[in-house]
Amino acid sequence: MVDFKVVLSDPKSGLSYKIDATGAAAGALLGKKIGTEVDGAPFGMSGYKIMITGGSDKTGTPARPDLPGNGRRGLLISDGFGFNATHNGERRRKSQRGNEIASDFVQVNAKITVYGEKPTAEIFAAAAE
Repeated sequence: MVDFKVVLSDPKSGLSYKIDATGAAAGALLGKKIGTEVDGAPFGMSGYKIMITGGSDKTGTPARPDLPGNGRRGLLISDGFGFNATHNGERRRKSQRGNEIASDFVQVNAKITVYGEKPTAEIFAAAAE
């Protein structure tokens, strides 16, 4: 089965938490696209809604929200997602992933959009102990 590291950011507190998603939790993310809201219950966060904001694969190639599919492609880009131009007008061909979460992703970035009853500090404090 697939394993993901989910980096979950909390916009209210400004903190980020790492979740190791295996089994059903990883299955809840497979096939979803960047910008999709998923339920937080598979991650032990009942009542929460989580939005997928990005990710990267096993080679560190970033995922683009505007690129359909789940494969890797070489795009000619001028700025943003995985490339910062050093001078005006510079463009380079860089590998980028599509916006669909696939089995060769390693890291999935997400943020909390709807909060549940239990605060995030309590949920992740229990996991740290």
